[in-house]
Amino acid sequence: MAKTPVNFTLNGSPRSAFAGPGQNLLDFLRREVGDLTPKFGCGQGTCGACTVTIDGATHLSCLVLAESVEGRAIGTAAGLPDGATLDPLQEAFMDHFAAQCGYCTPGMLVSARALLDANPRPSRDEVIEAISGNLCRCTGYEPIIAAILAVAEGRARA
Repeated sequence: MAKTPVNFTLNGSPRSAFAGPGQNLLDFLRREVGDLTPKFGCGQGTCGACTVTIDGATHLSCLVLAESVEGRAIGTAAGLPDGATLDPLQEAFMDHFAAQCGYCTPGMLVSARALLDANPRPSRDEVIEAISGNLCRCTGYEPIIAAILAVAEGRARA
């Protein structure tokens, strides 16, 4: 089967790669593009480890066909830092011990960044809702919620 060229923007940079028939965005990003930050968790859209943004909205990349991102802007956790400077969310996750094993962290960070970009001052309930599609087996969620709220309240180092 022939592969399809896909032109898109990844973390602000124009990219092109070939997608196989029926290839999902997660596999495409990892295998064809080389962005390993979205993680394979469940492969059926229930864990959030593969969360990315498409045109600013969060999506589970395991459920998105790679061909469908033609001309669109994709954001992953790899795009959060500015060179050697971490995003305030990444700093807050470290400060609040919000990453233990780290497997869910890229998806959590993408979900949290999308929330804060859309709503810079979310309530605790809004934070909980925003990360509700991201499963974490290690932290108990409280450190993650605290880290996101710290950034929203300007208490995190920038």
